[in-house]
Amino acid sequence: MTTNPTSEARRYQNLRAHLGYLKLNDAAEHLNTVLDVARSDGLSLTAALERLLEIEVEATEARRLASRLRFACLPGPWTIADFDFAAQPGVDENLVRDLATLRFLDDAANVLFVGPPGVGKTMLATALARGTAEAGARVYFTTAADLAAKCHKAALEGRWNTCMRFFAGPRLLVIDELGYLPLPGDGASALFQVINQRYLKSSTILTTNVGIADWAGAFGDATVAAAMLDRLLHRATVVGIDGPSYRLRAHQRTSDTLRAAAGHRPAPAAGQGGSHAS
Repeated sequence: MTTNPTSEARRYQNLRAHLGYLKLNDAAEHLNTVLDVARSDGLSLTAALERLLEIEVEATEARRLASRLRFACLPGPWTIADFDFAAQPGVDENLVRDLATLRFLDDAANVLFVGPPGVGKTMLATALARGTAEAGARVYFTTAADLAAKCHKAALEGRWNTCMRFFAGPRLLVIDELGYLPLPGDGASALFQVINQRYLKSSTILTTNVGIADWAGAFGDATVAAAMLDRLLHRATVVGIDGPSYRLRAHQRTSDTLRAAAGHRPAPAAGQGGSHAS
């Protein structure tokens, strides 16, 4: 039986029009390529349709992920694979990899990264946040100081409830750098309200350089600090990190590379000699 070329052309144009009407734009764009592959490789009608719809699904998922990442406001593109566990022996690798499965989200559990500046707390928190976004959930990243400032402004403008709903919404909220900067007068109270809104409903990751035993002094209100810790620690994994600073190590590597490029040896450590100006 001979196929009518005019009929086939009309059918092809109708198919493109149908895909466009249904807003399956990526499928419409790749229709010609899929049909060519189906013809050359002898694909069945089912296989060709599967490939065409697979293209549309992949494009839709990519757009949704991009939207979730824009909303998340992550400070970097880091993933768990980017973290150098060998160079940071203060991190429990097995514990972090277990957290990377995101099982803690199913229990609305929290994660606290505690340690001095530069040891990788923010990087690990961001990696877990990115993994959550890639798994299809909403994430939001903020510093403790920015959260307090947003809450304070919302209270002055009569938008307190709206602000609380915003911070309660994401399945994972990351609060970075708690304790690095002093919070405003009502900052500790605002932080408690956010944590209380999320308690037993969704997960929070918090990074801090303040040991848990020192929270009362750091926030200036023992009652609020105790109430906050009570909710955070009820279902929580505490990851203590005590090791060398990532940033200082990276700075040293850069300095050594520049010295080597300039034909100089690395500067000797203190007490190891070397020439001195008279």
